[in-house]
Amino acid sequence: MSSGPSTSPSTPPTESAAPPVLARVLALLAIIVAGLCGGLIGYAVMDLQCEDGCATTAGIVGVLSAAGAAFGVAIVAVLALRAMAEWETIQAQEASE
Repeated sequence: MSSGPSTSPSTPPTESAAPPVLARVLALLAIIVAGLCGGLIGYAVMDLQCEDGCATTAGIVGVLSAAGAAFGVAIVAVLALRAMAEWETIQAQEASE
């Protein structure tokens, strides 16, 4: 038994509809940076608003802000990667005609 799909020399390998690896890595880095920035901003704003040094509350707000920012950028990244894949598909179809 083989672990992968077998390709004979006469059939070309099927192309993946996934975006390039560099685009996926850049999208992941954008999500991470957005999460870090959102967390820092959320923590700083809450820390400034609290007079008694509410480190726990500021930390909770920071984590929630990080999750919200990362989630928002993740949505945009997924949409951009899908659009990129669709664009490449359209270009390949036009080139084959």
